[in-house]
Amino acid sequence: MKDEEDDITNAEGQEDDHTFDENQNEGKSFEGQHFYDNEDEDSQDTITKVTGMYKDWFLDYASYVILERAVPAIEDGFKPVQRRIMHSLKELDDGRYNKVANVVGHTMQYHPHGDQSIGDAMVQIGQKELLIDCQGNWGNILTGDGAAASRYIEARLSKFALEVLYSPKITDWGVSYDGRRAEPNNLPVKFPLLLAQGAEGIAVGLSTKVLPHNFNELIDSSIKILKGKPFTLYPDFMTAGIADVSNYNDGMRGGRVRVRAKISQIDKNTLAITQIPFSTNTSSLIDSILKANDKGKIKIKKIEDNTAADVEILIHLFPGVSPDKTIDALFAFTACETSVAPLGCVIEDNKPLFIGVSEMLKISTDRTVSLLKSELEIQLAELEEQWHFASLERIFIEKKVYRLIEEETTKEGVYLAVDEGLKPHIKHLKREVTQDDITRLLEIRIMRISRFDSNKAQDKIEALEGDIEQVKYDLEHLVDFAIAYFTRLKEKYGKGRERQTELRIFDDIEATKVVLRNTKLYVNREEGFVGTSLKKDEYVTDCSDIDDVIVFMRDGKMMITKVDAKTFVGKDIIHVAIFDKSDKRTIYNMIYRDGKSGPSYIKRFNVSGVTRDKAYDLTNETAGSQVLYFSCNPNGEAEVITILLRQVGSVKKLKFDIDFANLAIKGRASKGNLVTKYPIKKIELKEKGISTLLPRKIWYDDTVQRLNVDARGELLGEFRPNDKILVVSQSGKLKVITPELSTHFDEDMVVLEKWIPKKPISAIYFDGEKERYYIKRFLAETENKEESFITENPNSQLEIVSTDYRPVAELVFTKIKGVQKENMVVDIESFIAVKGFKALGNQLTTDKLKQVNLLDSLPYEAPEEVIPEDLQVQTEMDVDDSDIQLDDDGQITLTLE
Repeated sequence: MKDEEDDITNAEGQEDDHTFDENQNEGKSFEGQHFYDNEDEDSQDTITKVTGMYKDWFLDYASYVILERAVPAIEDGFKPVQRRIMHSLKELDDGRYNKVANVVGHTMQYHPHGDQSIGDAMVQIGQKELLIDCQGNWGNILTGDGAAASRYIEARLSKFALEVLYSPKITDWGVSYDGRRAEPNNLPVKFPLLLAQGAEGIAVGLSTKVLPHNFNELIDSSIKILKGKPFTLYPDFMTAGIADVSNYNDGMRGGRVRVRAKISQIDKNTLAITQIPFSTNTSSLIDSILKANDKGKIKIKKIEDNTAADVEILIHLFPGVSPDKTIDALFAFTACETSVAPLGCVIEDNKPLFIGVSEMLKISTDRTVSLLKSELEIQLAELEEQWHFASLERIFIEKKVYRLIEEETTKEGVYLAVDEGLKPHIKHLKREVTQDDITRLLEIRIMRISRFDSNKAQDKIEALEGDIEQVKYDLEHLVDFAIAYFTRLKEKYGKGRERQTELRIFDDIEATKVVLRNTKLYVNREEGFVGTSLKKDEYVTDCSDIDDVIVFMRDGKMMITKVDAKTFVGKDIIHVAIFDKSDKRTIYNMIYRDGKSGPSYIKRFNVSGVTRDKAYDLTNETAGSQVLYFSCNPNGEAEVITILLRQVGSVKKLKFDIDFANLAIKGRASKGNLVTKYPIKKIELKEKGISTLLPRKIWYDDTVQRLNVDARGELLGEFRPNDKILVVSQSGKLKVITPELSTHFDEDMVVLEKWIPKKPISAIYFDGEKERYYIKRFLAETENKEESFITENPNSQLEIVSTDYRPVAELVFTKIKGVQKENMVVDIESFIAVKGFKALGNQLTTDKLKQVNLLDSLPYEAPEEVIPEDLQVQTEMDVDDSDIQLDDDGQITLTLE
């Protein structure tokens, strides 16, 4: 049978060894589904069913993989191969670097598997930059590049590892697999190492995935545990990035962490990825972006990978492609956003234990306290032993007990003489004098006795007594000692280990809203087909392969279906469009005839809560019904139409107008309101309507840096279709844009508000070329274009900006030659008039300024916003079908109580 060649490497660099004892199958063979024991041919064959073999052998193998290979121990946070590597590094430690190949070879004395698994596991430990001081090419977790061969790279223990991992006197020792050497069952780790490094492994029947956490936060949380204070732990990744830990679930099964790359916009055609999500690297990330581009989910021009010590991936966009939408699409369709499912599983008492990270930290903290106590107890015993012998040595020399052995000729006599000579002087000792003590006294050299200094001996004893008291004090105040220990670790090793992953709540990105419209939708109205392959028929709109299509037919049927090459929906199509299930503002206005010769009804409705590929009847479900008029209104517009009736019987009024604004918006299943019982000859559009919906309130949520209509964050105002928002950044740039919910905002944004065109903007800035401070007031003149309102010099800098009508600024001058000029208050409205956007402005002062402060603005009563029409939407309960009817002139009237 093969040995190491058949090993399978698992997720942590360990291999699943499928080798068995070569002797266990001697004399045995498989036949059919039975196992025959042929060791004794004369004896009657014994039969063991395969199920029995599976139960015994497989469970043994599963237990071995779980306990000895894939899952870390709760005591020290190591898997066996990792523990053996760290033990070997300690044995080889002489302060210098060792070849990794040498360490691997040394570890094989303890590890019963191949060198490949040891080398891989060691590289993974080294890449976490905590326990191993690495030299050479150890690979790159950012790019996914592997380490150089083990013969080319070197390693030694870090100072941190030497301090927290080893303490031979309190180590639990066992025997190596071949019985030749001693190895630690668990290392006495005095730090929550498992949570700092994280762990991942796949065993037989279970797995583990403990995410890494921040070094300093772990220490702070351990101190809080010792002080009895509450704490919360969240993961922190070496790849940095942004994480949403709202569903972390304490790192237990069922939790989930969403991680995103950090993407910024350099200019309108370039995006930059500077941090990547955990569990990815630049190579896999770029591959996912290219695949999404090939599938038409996103549209990019090219990608540049400039990653070296830091991540820098530049994504170049085609002209006209929205950077904001592309960022959302990168999160939706590529590895720029991934989801990590933690699973806290460890080994405790040779059994798998599923616990959360908070409980792991409590166990680790309690164990650290226990280890510190054991070390103190050993130190106390050693100090007391030193004090005991130092006291004996002083008595032995000062009282000249050594002279009593001069007349003795036997060993027993010598021991007895010393024992008798010590007895009068040892009442203050803390234990009895043993034969070993006397042996040590007799081994003292004559030269040492002759140079004995009584004062130095007394100083040594007093120093030992001071150390003993200190250790006793530490044992009595063990919690305080442990807190001081953790604090010292943080002060000594915590610098440079600050949190790298930014924690933020993510907004949910709807794929249908950000996917690239990579194909075109066509319709054959007469035959009733819609699809992307009907290129000879009528073009409808651009679409993507994940969009839904809404279709209305002349007979009053409606259907929503997935975009496909060719789909039959129903003949005589009157309207087809891309369907957005979250759109509540698109309103459909419709007039239909009930049956072949029945009355006509009018209705306004929106569409939501539908089942795909199900036909819905928007009429009264009478056979022969027909839609006479239909319009789709994206912002709830209500037009005025003219009804022309046929000349039938005694009809007096053959022509009248209807304003859809007088109708309530109801559900799609409503019957509608009666228009006329007479046949309609023609319906004409008389006047295009305005929106009958209330202005939409928009909020800005600083947590996710997005606009929303869900009342999260700061209210920006009520927006009508033509309203815009004003955005000003600290870099001195300004833009007026349409308030789209998908818009991304830069981190240096200082102003975000509803744009009032006639409201002036005031700014004080430093001109880098003239090295002077300028003040200006201007109006934003251009929409949907980002422009700079300060000079283009690299040293130019915006000091303050205000959109108040009467802002006030305070100038704090620099102290020159010991003279401090008084602060100056500037009424900006009085100081300068409103000028053009590109104007340089007026020079503010020639003196050097220390800082510029924005004070409370002067009172001003802003002009009321002129609203052409204040129309309010009636709810579904405002008007019922009997509330609307024709008057004598054929006009619709409302009869509301």
